[in-house]
Amino acid sequence: MKSIFKIFALGILVLGTYACDDFLEETPNGQLLTSDAFKQASDVDDAVDVLYRQVSRGVMYDTQNCEGQMGDDISTHPASNKALNRELDLYNVSSGNGCTLDEWEKVWLIIKAANYILDGAANAPGVSESTLDYALNQAHFWRGWSYFKLVRLFGPIPMITTNIIDNSMGLSTVAKIYDEVIVPDLKAAENLPDNYTTVPQALNGINVAANSAAAKALLSNVYLTMAGWPLNRGTEYYTLAANKAKEVIDGLGSRYNYSMYDDFAKLFSVKLNTSDRNNKELILGAFYNYALYGDGDRSEAARGAIVDIPDCADGYNNIRGEISFWYNMPDGPRKTTTYPVVTYVKANNAAYPWYSSSVPEGNRFPYGGKYLETNDMVTEYNPYQSMGSQFRGWGQKTHQMIRISEVYLWYAEALGRSGQTSAEAINCVNMVRNRADGQGASATRADGSANVYPSTMSASELAEAAYNEHGWEVAMEWTVSATRYHDMQRMNRVKDHFNLRAQNPTFMINGNSLKEPNAPSTTWAEYRMFVPTPESDVILNKDIGISLEEKMNLIQ
Repeated sequence: MKSIFKIFALGILVLGTYACDDFLEETPNGQLLTSDAFKQASDVDDAVDVLYRQVSRGVMYDTQNCEGQMGDDISTHPASNKALNRELDLYNVSSGNGCTLDEWEKVWLIIKAANYILDGAANAPGVSESTLDYALNQAHFWRGWSYFKLVRLFGPIPMITTNIIDNSMGLSTVAKIYDEVIVPDLKAAENLPDNYTTVPQALNGINVAANSAAAKALLSNVYLTMAGWPLNRGTEYYTLAANKAKEVIDGLGSRYNYSMYDDFAKLFSVKLNTSDRNNKELILGAFYNYALYGDGDRSEAARGAIVDIPDCADGYNNIRGEISFWYNMPDGPRKTTTYPVVTYVKANNAAYPWYSSSVPEGNRFPYGGKYLETNDMVTEYNPYQSMGSQFRGWGQKTHQMIRISEVYLWYAEALGRSGQTSAEAINCVNMVRNRADGQGASATRADGSANVYPSTMSASELAEAAYNEHGWEVAMEWTVSATRYHDMQRMNRVKDHFNLRAQNPTFMINGNSLKEPNAPSTTWAEYRMFVPTPESDVILNKDIGISLEEKMNLIQ
């Protein structure tokens, strides 16, 4: 398998395509070998195309976004061929885990593509100042995004900011990665345009490429994370997070054209995210074009639904919803969108509630509905039919990374954790909750009933409400930049979930007695919130091969 150092040593990025229309469409003008290979102005645009191609590959499906499986919303199947997923689910990850290796490799390729631009794009003869600034800031954004992704999963990692190869490079502390790469990169990316109007940066009235709002929103979540575990920088950083999210919110209707749908299901509709591609709530996403590359091409197609659909309905059963999370999630359209209400049993040509005894053993679990897609890319997925009759496994449904609803919640939580509250912040949480309950995306209930969250909320109540709502908002999603696990990790609450799983309680649902099939067999330790550096890299560079226990000494 490739190591990070082999990835950087390859020095070859074949020009390819990204995801929609001609965005990163294949160009035959050669390969970009080294940072001094920018021979003409068009090479700068080509390098950005390559960067976006790597981004789309980096969030294709669950094995490249394995931290999502460590949250309390996602569990795994007990079958032996799901062992790699199960290691993540039970916080006992081996250094040879193929899921973590896959993510490690794919995300380092994004960093390589970004460093390539930052090292050499200015050398391109005749490149305009606007083209160069755009390319550099895109590179800063995605390098910051990538390091943020890696440091939350692996903890201390090498800090590689050029394409110069150093096989003896050791690990940098978590604090240094945040302070010297992630935050500066995202601050630079705030200089990206507010909106785009032409293809490939824009499509159907929405921004496809990262813009200033995406940089501010992600930076808000970075500050929110730095305020909590493992850096624990507290109030100052909660204030920074709230202020940065507020910049996005204050820009709505003027700088930025994002808004929430009244119907939560619309946010994940096949039509809006596949054929029309004009999801107005999406601040940052990964876009795909299955049709351009033909049936079964895995390099440019999205991957999602098949991995968590029960095998009795033609799925793979890789991941599944956790019963306790489903059980505690408030009822309403958000819940039924997140979890289809029935499981189709192909052998019976019938569908039953997922918890029914009519569903075969091993398939009785809530599964995710947000990634579901259909062959015609317009019709909504029908849970009363088999997956094979309507879905091909590889598709082009947009993978969502940041939505405006999340920014509302980050603002409210950060403000609350800084010890403050405001009517605006409470309204933000109510907008999200009211939409989840089928009451529209408004700070007041459509039916005139009292809001779930009253205006008298304390700062701590506001923070907890926003934290909980974000978990329910992104449940069963592993492509978002802040998964449920990321929230649990920064609040140092993973131990609570570990202990619940160890107890393995029984849940009674409509007369059916159900338990999770897996329970931890290890003892809890704080270092389990990180995973080991892949052994394929450790073999080549022993300096990055410290144990998880030793990683805890490289935080600050």
